[in-house]
Amino acid sequence: MGFVALTPDFSVSPQLSQDDVARAARDGFRRIVDCRPDNEEPGQPSFADVSGWAAAHGLTAAHVPVTMADLRDDAVDAFAAALASADGKVLGYCKTGRRASALWALAQAKTLGASAILAAAEGAGVDIEPVKQRILARGAHGPGDYDVVIVGGGSGGIAAAASLLKRRPSLSVAIVEPADVHYYQPGFTLVGAGVFTPETTRRPTASVMPDKAKWVKQAVAEFAPEANEVVLADGSRLRYRALVASPGIKLDWDAIPGLVETLGKNGVTSNYRADLAPYTHRLATSLSKGRALFTQPPMPIKCAGAPQKAMYLSCDTWRRAGVLNDIEVEFHNAGAVLFGVPAYVPALMKYVERYGIRLDFESKLVAVDGAAKVATFEEKDADANVIRVQREFAMLHAVPPQKAPEFIAKSPLAGETGFIAVDPQSLRHARYANVFALGDGIATTNAKTAAAARKQAPVVAINVLSVLDGKAPHVGYDGYGSCPLTVERGKIVLAEFGYGGKLLPSFPKWMIDGTKPSRAAWFLKERLLPPIYWNMMLEGQEWLCKPHMLETSAQPAE
Repeated sequence: MGFVALTPDFSVSPQLSQDDVARAARDGFRRIVDCRPDNEEPGQPSFADVSGWAAAHGLTAAHVPVTMADLRDDAVDAFAAALASADGKVLGYCKTGRRASALWALAQAKTLGASAILAAAEGAGVDIEPVKQRILARGAHGPGDYDVVIVGGGSGGIAAAASLLKRRPSLSVAIVEPADVHYYQPGFTLVGAGVFTPETTRRPTASVMPDKAKWVKQAVAEFAPEANEVVLADGSRLRYRALVASPGIKLDWDAIPGLVETLGKNGVTSNYRADLAPYTHRLATSLSKGRALFTQPPMPIKCAGAPQKAMYLSCDTWRRAGVLNDIEVEFHNAGAVLFGVPAYVPALMKYVERYGIRLDFESKLVAVDGAAKVATFEEKDADANVIRVQREFAMLHAVPPQKAPEFIAKSPLAGETGFIAVDPQSLRHARYANVFALGDGIATTNAKTAAAARKQAPVVAINVLSVLDGKAPHVGYDGYGSCPLTVERGKIVLAEFGYGGKLLPSFPKWMIDGTKPSRAAWFLKERLLPPIYWNMMLEGQEWLCKPHMLETSAQPAE
């Protein structure tokens, strides 16, 4: 086999000898691209040898070593760059010419189109069948076709996009997000305490979009994973090679009769809404007597510590004002324990006792009469019968039940709970091999916090790239979540834990002992975490986020 022309400007060849290089120069080639790893077999000329022969004849040379089993996207990009920077005809070679042909086909698919690539290969008698599907995927790119489509422009979606593009800038990435404003939701608690202003927790969505990503400002109507498509609200479709879903969680305010009508007035507030957090602060600073109710719905919820954070900071405000003894504070938790990880409960209980808080477990808020200032709870009596109990209030901090967004729950991506079914470590979908998910919308047992999304983003990015390269996911997420429990102004119990409640502290005990309240943890929450969020997490800077290697690579979904 000699030189085989795939286009007038590109040909392939088996292993070149010194005489072949001289012939290439005579035939008008200007660059040679070596696609063989050095020392692949005994007696093989090295790239240094071929590069020297090429230079002697006025040719340039590039080295893009691959195997047929490892035609990585970054190698395809490198081959494309070698073609683009050549000042004339290019000759690619490997042992048989097959790898060089495959790299050329993948590198040129977006430019020439899949049909032209396949026709050229067939006409030249070159076998590129092993990469045909990748060529079709790359070559089909039009206005609505992307390497990766990300659904959700919140914490998880933006962080995953930034991590992907940091690792592979050549990816075509679309982020589907209808909202104009992006919120730093962990800051809502401190807005409710008067520590942050509302403005510090929000920025225009356009300002946090990665420069190389396409913002599709729409909502998703449905998923069509069998066709590798996402259907948008206007009926148009986006096609992808890989999908990343980060849709968040739905706050079901309507599930509690009377709540929506009275939010923001009648002493009813919630730090779970950006516009209501300032009202929490106004209520806490103006209340001098009466009953203050704080509620927590059944799991799963976004940041299970947030209901308590509002309560502790309000109590601290009343303590500092000297009115705490005149306020009855009650915590109505639909769950059976104060906090799900026992190691942190002793420190929290000291504050419960310090503030004189009455704990009502298995007490679920089911109705609110704002005008009458009465909240209704479902509880169990001594015989385990469900009863309804009414409590009057001067202040009510309500947290709504939470569930999977409807467009997720009704989709093929949903598991039994309505959330997205993923492998808890690789974060790959249980059924679709090119679908990954992260954030509050996944059916895993980790705490649903921004800190969890921060750890999940690099896992998703690395594993998505692995799948795009035809490999299995190879890094894992350990279930990490962080809940900085603001027990008083200036002190935090920094809960950090993973799957099964395993403690996963980020810092040595001498710096921050997460099981005890500390000023260092407050400094982290107030001063360090916001810039880490805006300037690092959303820009692909992965501080303290290195994923662990999977013991065995996750197997592809069927």
